[in-house]
Amino acid sequence: MATEQSLDQRYQEIRNKYLSYTEHTPLNSDHDFVKAGLIWGEDQGNQTPSVLLIALEPGHWDYSREDKLDLLAYELLASVNGDWPVFAHLQDDKNTRCYSLFGVDGSNSTHSVDEVPSIQLIRNYEKLEKDPTFRWSMRIYTKLMDDFNYFHEQVYQTVKDQVNDKNDIIEEVAKLLFLETFRVHHGEELTFIDHEGKTQRFREVFDYRYVAKHGAYAVEQIKAAFEALKTHEDYIVVSDDGTRNPIFPSVSHLRLSKSENYRTLLEAMQKLGPVTDNQGRVIAGKEVGTLADVAGDLLGRVFDVFLRANFESKGGLGVYLTPNPVKQAMLEIAMHNLQQDNEMMERLTSGAFRFCDATCGSFGFGSVALSHIERVIDHLGGISDAQKAKLKQTLRDNAFTGADAAPRMVMLARVNMALQGAPKAKIFYTDNSLTSQAFKPNSFDLICTNPPFGTPKFSNDKKGKESKERYEAQMEQVLGGFRPTEKVVDSYNAYYDHLKMKWQDTGDLYLDDNGTPKWPGYRTDLRNVSSGKKPQHHLYPSTSGLALGSKPDGKGNWKPVGATIDPAVLFIDRNLQLLRPGGLLLIVLPDGVLCNSGDRYVREYIMGKKDEKTGQFVGGKAIVKAVISLPSDTFKLSGTGAKTSILFLQKRHASKEHPEQFLPEPQGDVFMAVAETLGYVVKNNIEDYSAGVPNDLDKIVGAYKRGE
Repeated sequence: MATEQSLDQRYQEIRNKYLSYTEHTPLNSDHDFVKAGLIWGEDQGNQTPSVLLIALEPGHWDYSREDKLDLLAYELLASVNGDWPVFAHLQDDKNTRCYSLFGVDGSNSTHSVDEVPSIQLIRNYEKLEKDPTFRWSMRIYTKLMDDFNYFHEQVYQTVKDQVNDKNDIIEEVAKLLFLETFRVHHGEELTFIDHEGKTQRFREVFDYRYVAKHGAYAVEQIKAAFEALKTHEDYIVVSDDGTRNPIFPSVSHLRLSKSENYRTLLEAMQKLGPVTDNQGRVIAGKEVGTLADVAGDLLGRVFDVFLRANFESKGGLGVYLTPNPVKQAMLEIAMHNLQQDNEMMERLTSGAFRFCDATCGSFGFGSVALSHIERVIDHLGGISDAQKAKLKQTLRDNAFTGADAAPRMVMLARVNMALQGAPKAKIFYTDNSLTSQAFKPNSFDLICTNPPFGTPKFSNDKKGKESKERYEAQMEQVLGGFRPTEKVVDSYNAYYDHLKMKWQDTGDLYLDDNGTPKWPGYRTDLRNVSSGKKPQHHLYPSTSGLALGSKPDGKGNWKPVGATIDPAVLFIDRNLQLLRPGGLLLIVLPDGVLCNSGDRYVREYIMGKKDEKTGQFVGGKAIVKAVISLPSDTFKLSGTGAKTSILFLQKRHASKEHPEQFLPEPQGDVFMAVAETLGYVVKNNIEDYSAGVPNDLDKIVGAYKRGE
């Protein structure tokens, strides 16, 4: 029978795993269930960053949850004068897990990793103390998390207000955060016309002390300020088709009406105390801190943690936030490949790099990508800090594009990026990303996305039948091109005849002034190869074309599919179209697309058919880099137990002489892995990260990076 370990023995067991880290200092804790210490060493005469070791008594594994670990680490490190650790190892009687702390690896947050790097590798990670006010930012981060959650419960439970559900409260927080950016980034000269027609100084009115003094009158003034500023030019973004997109639609208004709620939230955002350096000294000119002084990635992280903790995915929105372990794994793999690609790095360092998520939700993928990209820039050699700062801002202004069909999510995404210094991120509303003219083919270097999948279910009553008819009419337009909503022929077959050099179609398309279809549909890569009256369409892949609105029969003749096609298939094709040749796509897909015999044509469309003589895959649009299977409960909170996987593709490069033609690149080996658990279980309608299950994606990402 195994002997139960004491806390000291458990701590020593962890310590023995890192004997090459020769230096050690214990840390004091107010908790009797914690024993902790710091270890570090020397590599080539230089001191390494430290690693935080934490042993826990049984029953306290909930501290493995990232937000609770942040708080515990902050408490343990409060008295540490030197550099803070960049990694942690946490262990109790049954569980063990490693972490990258505080997002210093560019990941945007504390998150689990497969292992603590060796003493030879750890020096490659940024020193925590690079930001001289990081400790102050970290303290404000924990304060804001607590205060925002308190406010959410206040409005939901006690000081109830003009909101319908928890998601409405999140939206109101976002609106007031938006207004706070004007208070901290605009001078005293910023004015607005209030509800009585009087000119007011914004900074004077939008202040928790003013609200405490003037109550309901101040609330009416703040509502008027929101109306005046919600379409401010600083927050107008222009998409690729020239459309101007404000952060809030004209129908969006402040709903909160009770002054107590305004005072609570404004005080949380504004009463931050003086800004101090990492030695606790007040910085001159910063006696009153603002959100502008908080590290951008931490501010974005506050918003993301608040959003994920309180967002309700059910209730008709059809929206679910991708779990953090999935986002982190996809971006770590993407950035690993990006840094190995000279052409991609040239685009990044020149400021021409572009990221996209055409079904972006709150733009979680983009937020994580921003942090990773900025870390890459921090480690560039040969350019000054000023040049690095300029490059970062260029990318914040131009590199990020997203869209969603839920206006609320677009607004949350815009606020999320604005908090991280990217108010010009091109995130906009679209009723359908499959057909939007705001996306141009061959435009993006990296796409990370979790698109809608599965065909909707309709009831058999009258309303259900009407909804089904509307859905099928919309899908017909997507599949065949813009035309009247009613289906007027049995078979739409829009395609570009490369021989006759013009569009051929069996139904009326909506054309622009040049006679070109506004949306040519999903058959632009099909050619009529028949010399007779009966058409026969064969596939001729091009870098900007589409074809998966059709499928081949046994003779290779491509024929239109019906409206019941899984949208996931169309999103594969659409995202490949949007990528530049050589660009990277990481996409979450239902396993059926990757496994079912009926979808074999999709897989052959992606990677081509295997030539039995040469063993090479011929005719495909992309090289398959990796397939990672996810657990069936990954999206349980969204009401689906569908098995999904991450598919990682690289769009094939194009011929310089004929940019619409792909080069015959070899497929190569495909990295394949299965994740059984993601570090949490779904319990009581939340993701419970304290259950003690491992995040298999940690080891999978590590294995991918090592080329295993």
